[in-house]
Amino acid sequence: MVALPYCDVDCGLRALAGKAEGFGRHAIGGLHGAIYVVTNLDDDGCGSLREGCRRKEPLWIVFEVSGSIQLSSSLRVSSYKTIDGRGQKIKITGKGFKLAECEHVIICNLELEGGRGHDADGIQIKPKSRHIWIDRCSLRDFDDGLIDITQESTDITISRCHFSMHDKSLIIGASNTNITDRCIRVTIHHCFFDGTKQRHPRVRFAKVHLYNNYTRSWGIYAVCASVESQIHSQCNIYEAGKKKLVFKYLTEMAADKEEGGSGWIKSEGDLFLNGAQPCLVEDCGDVCLFQAHEHYQNCTMEPASADLKAALQRCTGCQTIPRPSDCLGLGGH
Repeated sequence: MVALPYCDVDCGLRALAGKAEGFGRHAIGGLHGAIYVVTNLDDDGCGSLREGCRRKEPLWIVFEVSGSIQLSSSLRVSSYKTIDGRGQKIKITGKGFKLAECEHVIICNLELEGGRGHDADGIQIKPKSRHIWIDRCSLRDFDDGLIDITQESTDITISRCHFSMHDKSLIIGASNTNITDRCIRVTIHHCFFDGTKQRHPRVRFAKVHLYNNYTRSWGIYAVCASVESQIHSQCNIYEAGKKKLVFKYLTEMAADKEEGGSGWIKSEGDLFLNGAQPCLVEDCGDVCLFQAHEHYQNCTMEPASADLKAALQRCTGCQTIPRPSDCLGLGGH
């Protein structure tokens, strides 16, 4: 039996708050705010998702409607917000979310699909945002990235998400000139990268912990380490399709250095299937790689296995689950 994480977060509406594993574990979202009810699928206006996201006060945002919300522009999310799609089937399309200079945001149980236009990302986290948790979301088919984490945004967890029908899935650190991105810390766990081409993730400067993810049939590589990045890959499943290279290293030069370099990847307990070739670079020189357990202890990790692979295909992405029954007071904003 696979021990999936977060077995208790659906016992109450606000039970998600502060329950993320990993670097985003302090994200409380709208824990101390009122309930805001999305009553329509409009792009803007009273009762819309955009109206709730722009408000400055903490809010726990829920939906009393199901369907697609067609965005004409990126939807900016302010601090101390939970966007909680449990109990409904909500698809965000046209554009995606923008988390800019905000903190304590939780996005749960949504579909994001079909973002169009220049710089159209599913979830764009920049600049200087922190304490973010993205959980149980399905992301596919955007013109740019599915999730971007850049410009000093840090302490972020991405869990139980399903990535599909896309090229550049997830980037952490956008440029070798952004040396302040050395502060970025991200945890990605129990996610399913389903035939996406590359960036699962691609990393510059940041410290990234990957565990219990399933990545299959990538188009170029699975995980890429570039300038000064440190990636700790534990108990993940990498199943190759036509392309066999799992870990890729790209050399870039940090703006404050005189020589170029790539990043470092430490693989522990990973399962490589169908001829997947790790091609690890073992020599880390004088670099002392970070250890995830030195930053957080609570981590639902188990050995990579066929059972875990099956569970991640079944239990990632937007789920058909009821909204917790203690959600009282619906009807006001």
